[in-house]
Amino acid sequence: MAHTQSISLGKKLQGKIAIVTGGASGIGEAVARLFAEHGALAVVIADIQAEKGKSVAESIGLQRCSYVKCDVADEEQVKSMVEWTVNTYGGLHIMLSNAGIVSSSEQTILELDFMQYDTLMRVNARGMAVCVKQAARKMIELGTRGAIVCTASVMAAMGGDMLTDYTMSKHAVLGLVRAGSQQLGAHGIRINCVSPSGIPTPLAEKVGFSASEVEKIFGPLTSLKGVALTVEHVEEAVLFLASDDSAVITGHNLVVDGGLTGLISIGTKP
Repeated sequence: MAHTQSISLGKKLQGKIAIVTGGASGIGEAVARLFAEHGALAVVIADIQAEKGKSVAESIGLQRCSYVKCDVADEEQVKSMVEWTVNTYGGLHIMLSNAGIVSSSEQTILELDFMQYDTLMRVNARGMAVCVKQAARKMIELGTRGAIVCTASVMAAMGGDMLTDYTMSKHAVLGLVRAGSQQLGAHGIRINCVSPSGIPTPLAEKVGFSASEVEKIFGPLTSLKGVALTVEHVEEAVLFLASDDSAVITGHNLVVDGGLTGLISIGTKP
């Protein structure tokens, strides 16, 4: 009995209902699994990757995890997904707004492709704002003192020699979080973001970086030596911001980068 109680006490999200956008892979998948491990009553994976999303939900356990196909930039889809979550599970306590993409080219300022720019901004900036809006509205309606966490990036506070549109989109996420903290605090809703540097995820693979290449590129740019940044480090940061451990923290940008942003700008030779 004592052992069972100690395990229960270690669960930070006991009875909570959470939505994880972009939860079919990468950071989102890792967070969905961690939320379930920490006692979440329900985790809803919202993603456009149907096969992967269903697979992740099944592996976590359909008794506590569901998949809903959702384009985060489509407000009606997001609104319906939030309504479905509340109608199915009885509430909403946590939103991880995590879905994001990168462009298929370097997107330097001089070669900026605005078709790619518009596509990226639709997901990374508009989609982020849509999810925050709909989650916050539902939390206020229910009288829930909820937690909203957005996935930003070290690029939210830096510049680089490429990926201009991505950098702009992550600055937008930070602005959303800062504005949201001022506007939602009166309702007891906290909003923060987590900003990782380069980590081995499917998103990194889309721009041509393998896990070993990510470590090789970003490792020398950090001040903290002897540890390689992984998805696990990022998921723990998200858990902290989603749980009561951060009960008085809002409007914060939790940078998970091994000291990278304190040393150097991406693209600058060390």
